[in-house]
Amino acid sequence: MPKDRREKMEPLIHDQFAGAPSKRALAYVQSKREQGKRVVGAYCGYAPFELIRAMDAVPAVLCAFSNSTIEAAESVLPGNLCPLIKSSYGYIITDTCPFFGLSDAVVAETTCDGKKKMFELIADRKPMFVMDLPQMPDEDGAKRNWAEVIGRLKSFLERTFHTTITEHAIESAIRDTNRKNTMMKKIFDYAAGTPSYLSWQEMYDLTFLAQPASFTDIEPLLESCMEILENRKKNGAYIGKEGAPRILITGCPVGGDATKVFKVIEEAGGVIVAIDNCTGMKSFLDTIEENASDPIQALAERYLKLPCSCMSPNTRRLEQMDRLIELFKPDAVVDVILHACHGYNIESYKVGEHVRRRHKLPFLKIETDYSDGDVRQIATRIETMFEMM
Repeated sequence: MPKDRREKMEPLIHDQFAGAPSKRALAYVQSKREQGKRVVGAYCGYAPFELIRAMDAVPAVLCAFSNSTIEAAESVLPGNLCPLIKSSYGYIITDTCPFFGLSDAVVAETTCDGKKKMFELIADRKPMFVMDLPQMPDEDGAKRNWAEVIGRLKSFLERTFHTTITEHAIESAIRDTNRKNTMMKKIFDYAAGTPSYLSWQEMYDLTFLAQPASFTDIEPLLESCMEILENRKKNGAYIGKEGAPRILITGCPVGGDATKVFKVIEEAGGVIVAIDNCTGMKSFLDTIEENASDPIQALAERYLKLPCSCMSPNTRRLEQMDRLIELFKPDAVVDVILHACHGYNIESYKVGEHVRRRHKLPFLKIETDYSDGDVRQIATRIETMFEMM
């Protein structure tokens, strides 16, 4: 019987937040707030955190992943709405979102209609800038329009915080992001190994912290993680059992209660080797042009490449899928779709056809929410897929 060697492993991060990535990120943001830093909340990976860091402020991710506030949200919002929106709004109207409470201003975006209307409902609670995202990225003028929006965000931040964001500061923030992303990709490589030496929970422990944190702040932690992972590789301490099915996750942003899907995959004997979503690897896979003549344009080009399902046509998602499959060598792809996320749900068909035809891999779409009522059904579908592989 193949052995699971995880019991031999040294924890990747030594702190009191084991298995609680949101609490670790909150502790980081709170510590910066206590040091006198301003905090700018954001709901999406399209928000250029480099502008926030360029004015010596701290970004905070505001998306929520708990079922606990959805009932409160449904006193205002329709029941057949994405649980991410309902959870996020529920935390705000119940005054229980610490990230929102710490934020001095909010950056929103037009990635979906539900979020746009939610932003209207909370616009009077904090100074807010809504970024009008071009959703046909290959059209003439898309990059120019996005650069103009980023320029207006810069002006909003300068007015709101009575500061000046210099090109030199933006360039420094770009270099910081690039150094962080480069090291994060090296860490992800340990999941790409056969076998994998990095668990999905550890990926989330790192990505949830690395999104708000500067590289300067977390470089020692990332270096420590690299040492621990290298020791695991030398000692043969890998994730899961030998020969376990390797799973690539794609689809909607997932965290908190929605990680039930990840836990089911793990309990069924699978190993998640890549997480292709906004809470996982997606934000760290590319770098930004340095020393550009116009750093705002450099930011526009980098962020417009993000392959969200709001883009049309979203060919970049298929191209990224090709790269991830080549690197992480999964045995199957699981597409996690949140209820009422129509963009990702419709796009799942194209992604599935691409994975099956081009890569000859099993593909499973799982549509779910933040409740636990469908866990047994999800487990049955996962187990069936594994039996057929």
